[in-house]
Amino acid sequence: MDTIEKKARLKACQINSALGFFIMLFGFVVFFSMSLSETEKQMMTNIVAGGVLILIGAGMMVSAKRTIKKHDLKGLKDGAP
Repeated sequence: MDTIEKKARLKACQINSALGFFIMLFGFVVFFSMSLSETEKQMMTNIVAGGVLILIGAGMMVSAKRTIKKHDLKGLKDGAP
């Protein structure tokens, strides 16, 4: 894998990590909105939806970190080689 491919993979990992963080944060908002629910159905829906979003976001972040570690992209910079 040459430097250009590594930089592209690093950029994709950074984007996935940021997107995963946003989805996880949104999942926490949905999860904690269950306290504003009026019925038990609404509460269970918010718990399940929030939990799913949290798991998806955390999975994206962990996957990005593992890819960076697997392909040794940690010391790579966006500047010239």
